[in-house]
Amino acid sequence: MSKEIPKISDAEWEVMKVLWTNSGLTANEIIKSLEAGTHWSPKTVRTLINRLVEKKAIGYNQEGRVYSYYPLVREEDCVRFETQTFIKRIYDGALKPMLVNFLKDEKLSKEDIAEVKNILDQREC
Repeated sequence: MSKEIPKISDAEWEVMKVLWTNSGLTANEIIKSLEAGTHWSPKTVRTLINRLVEKKAIGYNQEGRVYSYYPLVREEDCVRFETQTFIKRIYDGALKPMLVNFLKDEKLSKEDIAEVKNILDQREC
């Protein structure tokens, strides 16, 4: 992807998840979507929305005094960017130590193990 992915905070990520699920929401609709899972005030959510607009992570359409917001970056691209950033920061960019730690420490179901094996088998080709 040629578009630069902005650095999104954990709180901003919650707003993005709402918009990735339902694009074209007003600030009030975003606030309503977040009120069950967070204890944020409407002002806090509006601040997060404004930050995401400034970062060019979301855009908006204006009809009169009503703004509807939509993502400018894809969820998959943000997940990939955050994963790469994490691996670089914690493991100096080396994927193998991260995988070894994850596989040793996590309780994986038989289905999880089969899926990991399948992914690795596909990568060998």
